[in-house]
Amino acid sequence: MDLYLLISLLVGICALFAYINARFLKLPPSIGLMLMALIFSILVIVEGNMSAIFHNKVQVIVKSVNFPHILLDIMLGFLLFSGSLHVNFQRLMQQGIAVAVFALLGTALSTFLFGFVIFALFNVFNLHVDLIYCLLFGALISPTDPIAVLGIIKKTNVPKDISIIIEGESLFNDGIGVVFFLTILDIVTIGPANLSIYQTVTLFLREVIGGIGLGLVLGFLVLYFIKKINDYKTIVLISLALVMLCAHLAKLIHVSGPLAVIIIGIMFGTKSHTMMNETTKDYHDKFWELIDDFLNALLFVLVGLQMVLLPFIANYLLISFIAIIILLACRYVSLRLPMFFLKDKQLFNHKSAIIMTWGGLRGGLSIALTLSLPESAFKEIIVSITFIIVVFSVLVQGLSTEKLVKSLYK
Repeated sequence: MDLYLLISLLVGICALFAYINARFLKLPPSIGLMLMALIFSILVIVEGNMSAIFHNKVQVIVKSVNFPHILLDIMLGFLLFSGSLHVNFQRLMQQGIAVAVFALLGTALSTFLFGFVIFALFNVFNLHVDLIYCLLFGALISPTDPIAVLGIIKKTNVPKDISIIIEGESLFNDGIGVVFFLTILDIVTIGPANLSIYQTVTLFLREVIGGIGLGLVLGFLVLYFIKKINDYKTIVLISLALVMLCAHLAKLIHVSGPLAVIIIGIMFGTKSHTMMNETTKDYHDKFWELIDDFLNALLFVLVGLQMVLLPFIANYLLISFIAIIILLACRYVSLRLPMFFLKDKQLFNHKSAIIMTWGGLRGGLSIALTLSLPESAFKEIIVSITFIIVVFSVLVQGLSTEKLVKSLYK
């Protein structure tokens, strides 16, 4: 299909769903758009069982979209940059240790806990999935998706200290989660026998430390030149070019692009108050807010439309709902355990662990990672369960997080 026609159709679908949501449903945009796309996909599947004319045309459109490539290589950098622009740097530094612990240790604990428990569950159902694939499953489903989390958390009355931890953790554990996924994927691809523990740890640290280092270097370098001008058009163009080129540079030197973009975004957001006048900052922020809203709309519509290509998910409904419970339990444990070693017991307690567990949504990132898995006998079941987890996370957890916060903090 012609690229321009494909983009036009997708933007048209997004606009139609956004209008219906704003006019009738009045749900949060991310949730409303995904719900509309899911309903549309279900209707298409039903029509496919009768005539398949329209169903086949929709399938052609959805198949034309390389979802993993579009999200991981194109959209993710823009979404992370726009999300990190508004993170309160001073508050983030006050909770820096907690954010680092939850993003690194929490993601690692959740990855391995979920991996081992889901391995046992698969055996109970006589589904013999290799342990290494279960750990890979844990790596792609454990990180909370900042694209989903930030949009929901902003609309709740979560206490500010908890809010900044959730925002910081969701941003950084996104980058950490991708690194975990790529590291375990290398083990799957190369083979455990051909990759030593030292090589695995080195690969992981290079991605993490290298990504943070690249973000700091690019951030300081570009901000140095930006402070000498005050033209909003040029600054917007520079920040746009920086995000686009950062991903390619990170891939070239084999470091984490998402982590680099997050660091750059935080640096831009922090320095913009002193380096830009009000007009320049306003134009810059509004530009990235528009990019964020548009790409979020496109992302959640694409997630919902993926169901057209996954007719086999009905075969895994029971195990998927059990997996949701397991994932929430692993998330809670992976947060609660590190809390025992953090000093502020008034902040890091059972309530905050519950909010971070239920408010830690999974989104398009998990779908993209699971669809990027190499073809194997285990891919179908992992894709199916991931899709159902993401739908549950966005629709059920997303709609009930605000009520949960109100009930815990009356």
